[in-house]
Amino acid sequence: MSTEQNQEMSQSKKKTKTVKKLVLVVFAMFGFGFALVPLYDVFCDITGLNGKTATTAANVNEDGIDESRIITVQFISRTAKGIPWQFEPMINEIKVHPGEMKLVKFYAKNESVNDIIGQAVPSVSPGKAAIYFQKIECFCFNSQPLKAQEDIEMALQFYVDAELPEEVSTITLSYTLYDITGSVES
Repeated sequence: MSTEQNQEMSQSKKKTKTVKKLVLVVFAMFGFGFALVPLYDVFCDITGLNGKTATTAANVNEDGIDESRIITVQFISRTAKGIPWQFEPMINEIKVHPGEMKLVKFYAKNESVNDIIGQAVPSVSPGKAAIYFQKIECFCFNSQPLKAQEDIEMALQFYVDAELPEEVSTITLSYTLYDITGSVES
């Protein structure tokens, strides 16, 4: 074998090795991308980052009420694109003492000619307050089936944990309502 042929074979082996490494890197990146979503969800659940609230009921507060502080809780609602519902809080803002339980209601009406199943997804701002916003009862824990033109009042019972950092004096709870009819009835 000539020197030129040896060099070509050596370069060919190097190229093959590089291609194999690149393919391995692509698969590793793809796998890492899939792992990021569940890891991010766990991180947000633990830290309250991104305003994610718990998806299950909290225990009733037994630690007492901190009457030295007043927290303003604001309520915002919106519907996702394409869901023909009226969806709004029945009160836009409420003052609470940390530890004090409150009950507020939201109104929803299916303005469509079809039955629709809605699901409300909550978010809290500022994000660091999410872990201190404790929902005892929430319409967001379950889907909300409404027949055509039917309306409903939906309850939210909550308290703000007394451990809420002092610098937070206003919490905004926002709900986005999604049409999940297709995914439930399939």
